[in-house]
Amino acid sequence: MALFSVFSAFSVWQWLDIQGFLLFSVVFLLLADYAKNLQPASFPPGPRALPFVGNFFTVDFKKFHNSLTELSQKYGDVYSLRMGQTWMVVLNGYQIIKEALITQGESFADRPTPPLTRDMGHTFGIVNSNGHAWKQQRRHALITLKYFGVGKTSLEPAILEEFTYLSSEIIGYKGKPFKPHLIINNAVSNIICSLVFGHRLEYSDPEFQKLMRMFERGIQIQGSIWAKLYNAFPVVMRRLPGPHQDAKKIWTEVKVFLRTEIEEHRKNWNPSDPRDYIDCYLSEMEKSKEDISSTFDEKNLVKCTQDLFIAGSETTSTTLRWSFLYMAKYPEIQEKVQAEIDRVIGPSRQPTMADRTNMPYTDAVIHEVQRMGNIVPLSVPRMTTKEIQLGGHVVPKGVTIIPNLTSVMFDKSEWKTPHTFNPGHFLNEEGHFVKKECFIPFSAGKRVCPGEKLARMELFLFFISLMQKFTFSMPAGVKPVMDCNFSITLSPVHYEICASLRQ
Repeated sequence: MALFSVFSAFSVWQWLDIQGFLLFSVVFLLLADYAKNLQPASFPPGPRALPFVGNFFTVDFKKFHNSLTELSQKYGDVYSLRMGQTWMVVLNGYQIIKEALITQGESFADRPTPPLTRDMGHTFGIVNSNGHAWKQQRRHALITLKYFGVGKTSLEPAILEEFTYLSSEIIGYKGKPFKPHLIINNAVSNIICSLVFGHRLEYSDPEFQKLMRMFERGIQIQGSIWAKLYNAFPVVMRRLPGPHQDAKKIWTEVKVFLRTEIEEHRKNWNPSDPRDYIDCYLSEMEKSKEDISSTFDEKNLVKCTQDLFIAGSETTSTTLRWSFLYMAKYPEIQEKVQAEIDRVIGPSRQPTMADRTNMPYTDAVIHEVQRMGNIVPLSVPRMTTKEIQLGGHVVPKGVTIIPNLTSVMFDKSEWKTPHTFNPGHFLNEEGHFVKKECFIPFSAGKRVCPGEKLARMELFLFFISLMQKFTFSMPAGVKPVMDCNFSITLSPVHYEICASLRQ
């Protein structure tokens, strides 16, 4: 009996020791989390963060851009959020974003490299690299694209030729409902294919279709809550199944496809007669192979090619899909666009970029589609390269910066009717086109989208050609649904549309 009592007492003391240890551990971890994430009084304010998880339950990740805009009404144009152990500062409104990205552009020129980006090997190329590597890769890409016609009239025939293939596909539906998603993606992507690969791909090519689906799915996952969970809790998420694991596989497959194209180029590569971006890059690799400061290698070539695909196709194809919806929703605007096209270009002549100055209303409609479509709602994150002062607050070096472009595109102080589709936002009283300074769909500053000039050409020529030849409407009994899928880009949910040949 005595032995039992002693054993019982020992068990109780053992249990109390375990409880005490657990309590101590919890308190220690809470204090450690608090100490690690303690910020100075001058740091931008923000919603209270929970231990360990931060502000994961503060925002709606399905409408992340709207959540961040709503928070600015309470915490101001410069405020902070914590995702797991990562602090980020959200910038809202054109004046603050202009101050950061343009006036203090050097201090916001870097990209953060979150765990998912590193684990996928995406720290190379143009979009996610920093410092010397980024400057070298971006400069070479811009020079090469310009050499092959981007921003020049010499590229217009390639875009207009691609429209003939697109037009044939649409005509094949004979005015019946069809899903424009893949067709538009194929057409727009073929322009960058011509620039990068030196040739276009057939819409029916199963490898091309697979590549387009992989790009879409990969981008979708990278902008999803799964990516944010991965970046906040990488140690755990690396070991858990889910879409974040699919993203790694997708981009690995994309790289295999791109390496195959690069190997094909090597077989017939002539340094004195470059056919495309890959040829030019191979020449640069050869010229700089003895230069230890050079960043021209195959890893960067593969990633740069991938970056150019996304920059040169994703935003344009998404904008065009939004344009169909808006034209179907506002047929009176579509009629005014077509009337201007008929007056300036006529029913058969192909458009050119020179026509834009004579088509202010159509140009205004394209810009308004970009504004309302809000294609890249949160831009691509930046990172401070040093401690900076912004909006009365101090932001330390190495903090992730989110330029909330949504807050600019729908700023009631900048736009007369911010939540209404209104081409008048880009027209003066005389009906002349006026580009507003706060219109920054491609972001701003040193990291402005490298595909901006190409996207502007594609948007104008494809949109004019489509409106010249077709009238877009919803299937009988169906109303336009303007819902969107949030990711890195903001795309319309898949829909069907009818395209009738104009007489």
